[in-house]
Amino acid sequence: MREISACEITRIVASLFYRANYHLTDDVLEAIKRSLLKEESPVARRVLEQIIRNAEIAAGEEIPLCQDCGIAVVFIELGQDIHVTGGDFNQAVNEGVVQAYRDGYLRKSMVKKPVSMRQNTGDNTPAVIHVEIVPGENIRIIALPKGGGAENMSRLFMLTPADGRSGIIESVVKTVDEAGPNPCGPVVVGVGIGGTAEKTMLMAKKALIRKVGEHHPDPEVAALEEEILERINALGIGPMGYGGRTTALAVNIEVFPAHIASLPVAVNLNCHSARHVEAIL
Repeated sequence: MREISACEITRIVASLFYRANYHLTDDVLEAIKRSLLKEESPVARRVLEQIIRNAEIAAGEEIPLCQDCGIAVVFIELGQDIHVTGGDFNQAVNEGVVQAYRDGYLRKSMVKKPVSMRQNTGDNTPAVIHVEIVPGENIRIIALPKGGGAENMSRLFMLTPADGRSGIIESVVKTVDEAGPNPCGPVVVGVGIGGTAEKTMLMAKKALIRKVGEHHPDPEVAALEEEILERINALGIGPMGYGGRTTALAVNIEVFPAHIASLPVAVNLNCHSARHVEAIL
């Protein structure tokens, strides 16, 4: 059994949240540049140019891409043959978040007692940690700083099987249409289909970590991604809500078997600063 120290997990988590907040990943940046070439609206083109310039400045000066540095969402694929030594696993992850948001001068957005006091925790913890046990002796850690404006546009639809494919399409397009400029587009649209209410919501969030331009391996699902993307970009919302053809960069769908009486569909939107980076230990 391989051993890894809690201190190493902390170090990696901190570095990931630095990178995610300072550097827009190549897949997202290239997708924005491709959209710029196809965009017909002068205003939308100007917005896309500003988004690209913002990413260049953030990377060059190592300053946040956005003032909303997000809730710290962490996806972890934990090899079953790994043993973490020298500390508590969840505490190690949270300490990494503390270090990143403190030393990286990232805005802290977490509040405790959300129903009443809503006092800032001061260090952007606790992180939202999702752990999946997988074969092997490696740990894959994915940092996803998730801004509030896009997260607030999340939706869950408990459809019936009779709603079918058309019901799925209408639900996703309706979500983006009603969100309008609020999620700071062009957005990446994460969609979960199947499972239970909580399973499909988690799949929609995890779909956001797939690279822009990569389709689902199932051709049927990939075709659905393309059709929904085309419908969304025909809405005319455009970058930051200023109109145009570039409302979304991608639609990423994850699927899971469903109960015979159910067709759960979840939608989770990511803003144009679609921040996510990962490391394998």
